[in-house]
Amino acid sequence: MLRRTREAHEGVRPRSAKASLSAQTGGNSPRRPTVGQRVSCGTGRARVKLFSVLAAVVGLSLIAALVFHFGPQGVTRSLIAVGWTGFAAVCSIHLVLIVVMGIAWGVLVPGTSLWVPVWGRLVRDSGSELLPLSQIGGYVLGARAVTLVGVDGTTGAASTIVDVTLELFGQLAYTALGLSFLIYVEPDAAIANPVAIGLAAAALLAAAFLVVQRRGFDLFDRFARVLGRGWADKTAAGAAALHRALTAIYRRRRRVFSSFALHLACWIASTLEAWVALRLAGVPLVFAKVLVIESLLYAARSIAFAVPNAVGVQEGAYILLGASFGLTPEMALALSLLKRARDLTIGLPSLVAWQILESGRLWRRIASFQGQRGTGAFRLPKIEAPVGTTGASPSSAGCGDGAMSIVGVQRDKTMLGA
Repeated sequence: MLRRTREAHEGVRPRSAKASLSAQTGGNSPRRPTVGQRVSCGTGRARVKLFSVLAAVVGLSLIAALVFHFGPQGVTRSLIAVGWTGFAAVCSIHLVLIVVMGIAWGVLVPGTSLWVPVWGRLVRDSGSELLPLSQIGGYVLGARAVTLVGVDGTTGAASTIVDVTLELFGQLAYTALGLSFLIYVEPDAAIANPVAIGLAAAALLAAAFLVVQRRGFDLFDRFARVLGRGWADKTAAGAAALHRALTAIYRRRRRVFSSFALHLACWIASTLEAWVALRLAGVPLVFAKVLVIESLLYAARSIAFAVPNAVGVQEGAYILLGASFGLTPEMALALSLLKRARDLTIGLPSLVAWQILESGRLWRRIASFQGQRGTGAFRLPKIEAPVGTTGASPSSAGCGDGAMSIVGVQRDKTMLGA
């Protein structure tokens, strides 16, 4: 048999090299994700992006089709009838509501400055309404925004989850109030029964979401601890910290109830925006009817949460709901476009400010790294990873940006002063 002879310069790798290498890279180093895993992850992301783009294109096309179908002149006349005064009133009311909703979030985190949750709420709503994201993407941006100004990540995530939950229950109560008014003003309304069924189903889902927050993390902790290695340990630790933060928030029942009451008040007060705009446009709809339209509109938006900015959904819902109460399609479209302009006016400066904060943090990190290099703290290790071995982090072992080599991991740790 032919055997490969070892060259003189290759040397012999001692058995302790593997242990030493493992110790320097943190012990349990996950393997590099397989090609199939990376392709699967990339395909999933591509599908989500494709769905968002297609939904946005279809929604914008629907808006354009509706405007041209009912006549651009009629929509323009309705907007002119509202005027700049009406637009300023709508923006002012919405800004007040954002402040109150931020306070409702801040109530859950005692000791936090008032402006912090208000800032987070502003970024959350701006991201949901202007960026090509679903509502969930807006929640993530809001939590990220408060961490940029001093709130730790676990508290930001836990308080966001509770705040979103309480806002959801407030919306359910708002929708129930709208359904009651609908039955009162239009006893024979055909949409009453479907709305009632949808409301009951949404209430069950909301209750299940609450139960998962209170009990589901215990089950997840047990499952993750059984695995007991690598990502499971870190995931279990993160889940346990989040669970503790959620439990601490829910224990403050008075604060939880206060937050819910503020959210419900904001939902009801949001009707003022459409009611004031319609009044200024010469459409004398009573407040109860406008509340029915608005409550069912936001219910439709919630159902279509995966559609970025509810493009097309909001316009179609306004036309269908407004027709039941004598609102012309032109006025319904004008009201929807008025809200789109409001979101742009308030949200664009907010997103610019958020981006400035993100950029400032990035530049501070770069300056810190350069300072460490200048003082000699930046040193590349003399470790060479054997072929096929990686020091990937748990995130890169899954659907991250790809596994890093051991040299790369050690370099990053040195840069961070680890």
